[in-house]
Amino acid sequence: MAKECFVTGRKARAGNHRSHALNANKRRWNANLQKVRILVDGKPKRVWVSARALKSGKVTRV
Repeated sequence: MAKECFVTGRKARAGNHRSHALNANKRRWNANLQKVRILVDGKPKRVWVSARALKSGKVTRV
């Protein structure tokens, strides 16, 4: 299972490195994901959550 934010669904995105000569090489931008314990259906669960979701208060840690 790939890393994906449990709350917002953010995950790694793909694109290209571009040199001055405009040569293209594949690259990835990884989301800032943290493995934290949160309450899911009243029970603590360890899941991947994006730093943005944590900072904005969409999730509370246990």
